[in-house]
Amino acid sequence: MLTTIKFDDKGLVPAIIQDYSNGQVLMLAYMNEESLKKTIDSGKTWFYSRSRQSLWMKGETSGHIQEVKEIRYDCDEDTLLVLVAQTGVACHTGHYSCFYRNQEGKELETARFDPEQIYSGKEGPAILNELYEVITGRKETRPEGSYTSYLFDKGIDKILKKVGEETAEVIIAAKNPDNSELVYEASDLLFHLLVLLVEKGVDISEIYAELRSRR
Repeated sequence: MLTTIKFDDKGLVPAIIQDYSNGQVLMLAYMNEESLKKTIDSGKTWFYSRSRQSLWMKGETSGHIQEVKEIRYDCDEDTLLVLVAQTGVACHTGHYSCFYRNQEGKELETARFDPEQIYSGKEGPAILNELYEVITGRKETRPEGSYTSYLFDKGIDKILKKVGEETAEVIIAAKNPDNSELVYEASDLLFHLLVLLVEKGVDISEIYAELRSRR
């Protein structure tokens, strides 16, 4: 297969990922020759990140891996179709498929993943990925009236001050017998930590990888 696939001028080929059991399209990503070879050799999907310019394995940090059942390519030999058995969800937003909205932007409820299938009724960590992407967007676009934009406009010292303040609030809340306040303050702290990561250019996947290495 490697000898017949036509990679573009950047050495990439689009790969459509499809659920082999029901035909649902899960996501679109890109592979280079090395990631395609890793996919074939490992039986798990590997991709090339155009933003980070590095290889990544789907589910390496989240556990939402894709077991490859079959790889096909189109008549022009410049697009891949990868049929997989999806563990968990394919989309970082917590949806089973990345294609969960119609042309009007309406979210299709039938496309949403039921967290109970994996998390036994508990909310999953996908919201952290989604929030990280939203914060990244705020830094790039700086919409007027956004608190997150305000933090980025004020700079690193303001962000660090907020992280310190929220840390203190978490400590105080933890002394309260009612955990609702702790949940609220811990959420504030996590939000400001994500703002700090975006400000410093640290991808949240690096945190996942560090935690995985300690595990």
